Amino acid sequence: MTKEKAQARREHLAKMRAEQKRKQRRAALLMWGTGGLIIVVLVGVVGFYLVKQARETSLDAVANYKYEAGQHVWNAVTYKETPPVGGQHNNYWQACSIYDKPIHNEHAVHSLEHGAVWITYRPDLPKAQVDKLKEVATSTGQQDYMLVSPYPNLPAPVVASSWGHQLKLNDPADPKLGAFIKKYQNGKDTPEPGATCGGEDAITTTADQAPLPPEPKGNQQQPPMETISPSPSQSQK
Repeated sequence: MTKEKAQARREHLAKMRAEQKRKQRRAALLMWGTGGLIIVVLVGVVGFYLVKQARETSLDAVANYKYEAGQHVWNAVTYKETPPVGGQHNNYWQACSIYDKPIHNEHAVHSLEHGAVWITYRPDLPKAQVDKLKEVATSTGQQDYMLVSPYPNLPAPVVASSWGHQLKLNDPADPKLGAFIKKYQNGKDTPEPGATCGGEDAITTTADQAPLPPEPKGNQQQPPMETISPSPSQSQK
């Protein structure tokens, strides 16, 4: 009987150990399965976010144009695009800033030639949305190359323009606006990179405050000198 009891005890212990191992295997499989599921979910969430972000900031809707730079004139210019994105422009550029009234196209285009982004909006745009535009314009870190002004008969509530590029938007909070500024402000298509968008020679008045400056007679008035700041690599030489 003693041997039988010992044998039964050993068998019972073996069953317990086997059951414990099965439980450990199930726990391990459950842990790895749960961990794998979490990883799959995280990858899916991150992938969804990246795709969503890429779609929201896509610049596929940007219209692109080709214009020759350096065409300085004194007369008023009729432009093909509204607002214009290049072509002939006044000898004086508009000082990059935020304006509450329309500015002359001819001055603004000169600023685009210097690398500015010009954000225009319909005059009847709600104040909260205008404030949002101003917030975007002052939060990019590139205020020195930013123009903001109302524009009558605009083809969309908001239009962002740079030299040769334009994006129409319905909502000032659209992430595409920030993406446009990041890509095209002083971008690779800027005809005069490093040229100032301010200075003593820049125009600071709005269209209702002053007409386009007349063509100078003789030596009474000379076109402004356009200063170009050296790039970081140039300044280190």
